[in-house]
Amino acid sequence: MSLPSIHPNWDLPPKGMTDGYSLEITAKDIDALREAAPAMAPETPVAVTFLPGESLEARIEAARTVRALGFEPMPHFSARRLESGDDFEAYLAAVVREAGVTRCFIIAGDPPEAAGPYTDSMSLIRTGAFERAGIKAIGIGGHPEGHPNMTPDQCFDILIAKCAEIEARGMAPLIVTQFSFDAAPVLSWLAELRTRGINAPVRIGIPGPAGIKTLMRFAARCGVGASASVLTKYGISITKLIGTAGPDKLIDALGKGLGSQHGKVRLHFYPFGGLARTVEWINDYTTSR
Repeated sequence: MSLPSIHPNWDLPPKGMTDGYSLEITAKDIDALREAAPAMAPETPVAVTFLPGESLEARIEAARTVRALGFEPMPHFSARRLESGDDFEAYLAAVVREAGVTRCFIIAGDPPEAAGPYTDSMSLIRTGAFERAGIKAIGIGGHPEGHPNMTPDQCFDILIAKCAEIEARGMAPLIVTQFSFDAAPVLSWLAELRTRGINAPVRIGIPGPAGIKTLMRFAARCGVGASASVLTKYGISITKLIGTAGPDKLIDALGKGLGSQHGKVRLHFYPFGGLARTVEWINDYTTSR
């Protein structure tokens, strides 16, 4: 079965490490996106998160804004935060209708118990709602540094099952990873991913430039490995938690380590230090390499 193309550029080698990057925003970041837009490449994929405390209309408006600015919206669906099937399908129908959405990202979500009928991302895939709505690509999460509730083998088995289910429904899977400070586990994980037969394109999560304390706070919240040795490689000293840090060394290391055995790879930026600041950093990095 022929699967839809997520984007033709996935079939081309990247011109540099930042070529074809994607970004993540919250529903509150509309003004920041408008500010950053002139410095962004057309059709840049922009994920819209599904956070507690944000209204459905705010998320829809964010997706609309992404599309209106000439970018590609990718709204998140957090399975355990969806209170009913009606809520799920109403949101999906709205972003497709009003923002021309063709790709979505699905996660189980942080709550230990589901607010409605969906306990995990697979339960959303199996509703059939995405393909009925005309969605072409489904993003799923990858965890190069492991998952707090699963073994590495379990993580790979679930990725295999999700990719197979997505493809069986005529859509293309896309893996987006948690952010990391260290290239080594990401490269090892990518190589094993391909060895296990998972050929879906991967977006590697990159922390955008931010204050060191901000980066540490997000690392702690997200369970990201942040040992002293790892942070030193990234450019952070745990004895001097002041100032800012960017992912220069991390992306350089990824660029040196990536090979054909790692498959199709692009970067996905988490703008912890602000969207405009992240886009400015990306452009500066691109022109300096």
